Amino acid sequence: MIELQGLCVGYPGQAVLENITLSFQPGQVLILLGPNGCGKSTLLRTAMGLQPKTGGQVLLDGVPLEKRSAREIARKAAYLAQSRTVPNITARRMVLHGRFPYLTFPRRYRPQDHEAARRALEWADASDVADRPMQELSGGQRQKVYLAMALAQDTETILMDEPTTYLDVGHQLDVMDVARRLAGQGKAVVVVLHDLCLAMRSADEIAVLSEGRLAALGTPEAVYASGILDKVFAIKLGRMETETGFQYYCTKR
Repeated sequence: MIELQGLCVGYPGQAVLENITLSFQPGQVLILLGPNGCGKSTLLRTAMGLQPKTGGQVLLDGVPLEKRSAREIARKAAYLAQSRTVPNITARRMVLHGRFPYLTFPRRYRPQDHEAARRALEWADASDVADRPMQELSGGQRQKVYLAMALAQDTETILMDEPTTYLDVGHQLDVMDVARRLAGQGKAVVVVLHDLCLAMRSADEIAVLSEGRLAALGTPEAVYASGILDKVFAIKLGRMETETGFQYYCTKR
């Protein structure tokens, strides 16, 4: 499990995150919400050791992250970044990159690696593009391949930064269904989203960041009742009860 204890991140003369205490719980989908520039992506990168902290601690299974090797971290947590380069390889080969933490020198994929990639492509609804070059895929197709690569890594924790980018509404729902299924398997799933309504219907817990601080943490019901989202986003978040539960909607204040 990843735990952030009083985490601070910043640059000379500029704080990005201040005193963030948060844990990524197994079996839960935690969604990070907040305005642009509030530190959501920075939080994920720092939790993976990809960005240095200026204070506090990041613990991985109780051990400070800096005492873990890159391979150890990669076997425990997968990170789907908001943007990536597009190499000139097939989608299947891209997904196989998720198996790197398990390979020894020389890097030769084993039957179990190919099977893990196949399952991941299936989970991400990307099997149909498996043998196509990445550079020929649409933005939405690439996003599903990158999701499959994170799934192929087969870790206890999965961090996803805007995984629904470039996807149509149906596929956005599919991605969040995958997140819920992964949590159902006991994994800790952390997702950065901008779609408040999708977040409210998909999360077990919501963490709201504002101006680099943790403004709220709780269930969607508790966060809605607090009114914090209205304040942070300058909107009015409403909801109506339907046969399948509450449906949320936003209007401008």
